[in-house]
Amino acid sequence: MADLERFLEMLTAGNEVMNLIGPATLPDFWNRHAWDSAQLLRLAPQALTWADLGAGAGFPGLVLAILRKDWPGFHIYLIESMTKRCRFLSEVVAALDLPATVVNERAENLDLSVDIVTARACAPLYRLFGYARPYLTAGAQGLFLKGQDVVADMTEAARYWEYEADVVPSLSDPGGRIVRVKRLGRARKV
Repeated sequence: MADLERFLEMLTAGNEVMNLIGPATLPDFWNRHAWDSAQLLRLAPQALTWADLGAGAGFPGLVLAILRKDWPGFHIYLIESMTKRCRFLSEVVAALDLPATVVNERAENLDLSVDIVTARACAPLYRLFGYARPYLTAGAQGLFLKGQDVVADMTEAARYWEYEADVVPSLSDPGGRIVRVKRLGRARKV
């Protein structure tokens, strides 16, 4: 809890100088951000290596790293293409001594072997699948936090990709969903 409190302090300070999250969401940090991120662990309780695409302000990646800080072998890659956000992520990782590596690169350009690939508020599924493809085709499972328009999002993605996925209700938001991707096939020609 102390690390989550410290993360909230750093997030609040960082949000004053750059747009990390919507300021109106800070008062609901525990449910909207922390619990929303933490719920992914119940879907992959034994997974040790994770990649958080478009890590941004650290959701879900930093929360997962905090909660699994003392787990032997746990590691998460916080992948973010914006350098200023990477500086923020690096400061939190160093201050809290987290099992995480910040990678300032586009996700689709990397060759990382992980158990789980995740993202939150990164992109619509049809684009997100392009970013996540190297991880999913190498055997990772996808856990993508999405909103209430998940059916339309998945329908649009099916125009571009062949994939197998199911939808898990969010524990933190009645309208939220987690898209659990088990297989991503080749892209379709549109």
